[in-house]
Amino acid sequence: MRSAKTIRLSSLGLKVLAAYVVGALLSIALAVAAAVWMVENDVLADLELRERVGTLASKIKFDTNGKPVRLAASEADLDWLYESLPHETAWRVLDVQGNVALVSEAGGAFWPAGGSAPRLERDTFVFKHNGMTLHGATESFEYQGQQWLVQFATSERLMKLIQHKFALPYMGIGIGIFSAVLIVAFGLCAYITLRYALKPLRGISEAAAAISPRSLHARLQTEVVPAEISPLVDSFNRTLERLDQGYRVQKEFLGNAAHELKTPLTLIRAQIELMEGDDGDRGALLSDVEYMTRQVQQLLLLAEASEAHNYDFTTVKVQEVADEAASYLQRMAEAAGVRLTVSATENIEWKADRGALFTLLKNLLENAIQHAPASTTVDVEVQSDALSVRDWGPGLDPAQLPLLFERFWRAAHRRDHGAGLGLSICQEIALAHGWRLTVERAEPGLRFRLKNTVMSQPNA
Repeated sequence: MRSAKTIRLSSLGLKVLAAYVVGALLSIALAVAAAVWMVENDVLADLELRERVGTLASKIKFDTNGKPVRLAASEADLDWLYESLPHETAWRVLDVQGNVALVSEAGGAFWPAGGSAPRLERDTFVFKHNGMTLHGATESFEYQGQQWLVQFATSERLMKLIQHKFALPYMGIGIGIFSAVLIVAFGLCAYITLRYALKPLRGISEAAAAISPRSLHARLQTEVVPAEISPLVDSFNRTLERLDQGYRVQKEFLGNAAHELKTPLTLIRAQIELMEGDDGDRGALLSDVEYMTRQVQQLLLLAEASEAHNYDFTTVKVQEVADEAASYLQRMAEAAGVRLTVSATENIEWKADRGALFTLLKNLLENAIQHAPASTTVDVEVQSDALSVRDWGPGLDPAQLPLLFERFWRAAHRRDHGAGLGLSICQEIALAHGWRLTVERAEPGLRFRLKNTVMSQPNA
């Protein structure tokens, strides 16, 4: 049997959930790697420069002659930054020939010295000023049909300060929140998906577990299972068909063989009784024939008990059937010196096949009589949802109890040479009714308990 740990490790749901989690963690790792790469390669800085220079282009104000005159500062947009840090940031406006039309308070000295061609292409650039490394960006815009260029530059140390003191912490917080949301979202989606995707498999598993030798005609439904599992279910159904056919052939053979043996045994018995000779030899032969006849009869009963269509379920008074079984075996009990008692607290009625219930009680009582010592009792107790048969014999070892219901198994200390099929027939009858037949040590003796698990209704 597979251990619970092995089942968990091979669980399809666990594997899919693990795939979801690994996917989420991989996404987080890629996001972190991308963020680190962007910081190390100043990608964020370049993007910030491009954004700022584009914002500057939209803030430039012109006079009536179409000349740029000032920058429209707005504290809400942090435009004050361009004027308050003249040694760290600067901006200017140029025409397409590179002539400066408007410059920030940092003045023209902030920019590359005269003779150095200004970067007129729309791009980012790097230059030196007073020993500082500065990063700049150029953006073009149009006003009243004329093309203009705006440039913005900031020192590298200010960029690093902003990145490490503001951008990176907030980026880390953002990645952390994103990671938590991603894992929760992935986990929730995985749980819901697996719960509904595997629900048909749980139903199929329960249906397969409910199939028994009495319900081999049942088949698993393939319409509700996932397409990937459908071939497996189809194969299981085909296996059930072969098992059902083989089981029916076996039962038919058992019944037919037992039936065909009854007539020859009857003829043999008649011939032995008419034989002349030693009565001892004839008695031994008659005993053997009687034993074979009993086995054949038990095989027929076993074949009939295995077929559900042989039962006619009606409302049966359990105590009446128990009294009939006890009366039927009264002579056998007297010969063994055993007394039979039947007790019931109330008039109990069960839904059952009367003949089958009689056979079940008869076999249980017969088995108890065979093992009960002389001058003891075999007690039958009828309750609302159960009945029990208890003897006061030597009992059995705990290891032998499961063998009692196996076919052809016989205890060593019974009085006769039974066929070993009586208790198997009792188990078949109990299963056909939906009852549960168990046995336990009574110290001394054994107690067989028949539990009506369907619904027993006492009649007031």
